[in-house]
Amino acid sequence: MSAGRRSAGLLLFRTTGTGGERDVEVLIGHMGGPFWAGREAAAWSVPKGEYGPGEEPAAAARREFEEELGLPVPEGAWLPLGESRQRSGKTVTVWAVEAELDVAAVVPGTFTMEWPRGSGVQQEFPEMDRFAWCTPEEADGLLIAGQRIFVKRLRDRVRAAGSPSPEA
Repeated sequence: MSAGRRSAGLLLFRTTGTGGERDVEVLIGHMGGPFWAGREAAAWSVPKGEYGPGEEPAAAARREFEEELGLPVPEGAWLPLGESRQRSGKTVTVWAVEAELDVAAVVPGTFTMEWPRGSGVQQEFPEMDRFAWCTPEEADGLLIAGQRIFVKRLRDRVRAAGSPSPEA
């Protein structure tokens, strides 16, 4: 493993369409905190987080999903979507899991930071302040650029297989 920063995450999806061509909807989250407030385009993310050399990527993906959504990871096969290097230099590894999840049940985890900056005041913010099921086209306009590839890979896989499976 390289010395660079690494993150791992889980992209929940559900299949759509009957007969004809199958497609997907994905669950993504709007990043919380003052930097992302009021922004939509490129301000959404796959639920994910950083991990260090002593943690396996899959374990980090599970931990971060549970922290950011306040819910257990749904049961289902983990479909590897590979890695992508973001502009920041961070390498992100993502798996997809087919599952339903009611966004109203989410209880987002929080982080604390000084805000306003330089004020000495510590405030708590949600790691992700809202979640939404999106079509791939919607996700393309919302996700940060380095994560859009995961939705494309998932969509291609589902369409190629006719239905998702670990062997696809």
